[in-house]
Amino acid sequence: MDILLYILAGAVVGLAVGITGVGGGSLMTPLLLLFGFPPHVAVGTDLMYASITKAGGAIAHHKQRTIRWRLMGIMAAGSLPAAGVTVFLLHNYFGDPETYNHLLTTSLGFMLILTSGVILFKSRLRQNIAQEIVSTQDIISTRKQDVLTFAMGVSLGVLVTLSSVGAGAIAAAVLMILYPKLASIKIVGTDLAHAVPLTLIAGLGHMFLGNVDFLLLGSLLIGSLPAITLGTKLGANIPDKVLHPILASVLMLIGAKYAFF
Repeated sequence: MDILLYILAGAVVGLAVGITGVGGGSLMTPLLLLFGFPPHVAVGTDLMYASITKAGGAIAHHKQRTIRWRLMGIMAAGSLPAAGVTVFLLHNYFGDPETYNHLLTTSLGFMLILTSGVILFKSRLRQNIAQEIVSTQDIISTRKQDVLTFAMGVSLGVLVTLSSVGAGAIAAAVLMILYPKLASIKIVGTDLAHAVPLTLIAGLGHMFLGNVDFLLLGSLLIGSLPAITLGTKLGANIPDKVLHPILASVLMLIGAKYAFF
């Protein structure tokens, strides 16, 4: 019965991801915590789940030539070592998962709050950036873009490893700010291409720590993979103005629960 429940959970999250476009980590990890899984298992399993589910999307973007590989490489140069260092610190300075579970839940809450803010203000952010491009010629230098992109990668490497959230919506929002002239489809493609190795390295690190439940992972994938496809088709018929405020409000409440209580 538990396996059927996990398959259903995977289907529900996959459907929500397909309809809303919001990353699965924002939904899956809180759901696994609700099921009673300890934070380290919820985060570790979700990271492996994310690396697999995002890979198909990255391949599709590669075929469409919508990935900026140089930009993705700068992000990865910061995020992948940071993820490895984070796992190293968890292993050597905490040891028992019980000693760092509070750190994981607090990080999760913080990232969920950020994600909800991005969902709510993404459209306004795009409009402001578009107006700024029209009204000014001041464009951030390539060198500064590279430095800030690398710094974002480092931050994501740490926070995604601790929470499993942020490799999607938050990274895309920062890229939108740093590269205002980059087409939205290329921001999405580059962000997705970066999320695959980041969640994989972080997930493998948690696997090393013993934080991945493989039976749970398989069940979630069985339910979610077909549901994502269905959700994508359904999402085309549902306006963002209806779904996104509801989803953002839910994530904000869940985030506040884990960040402050």
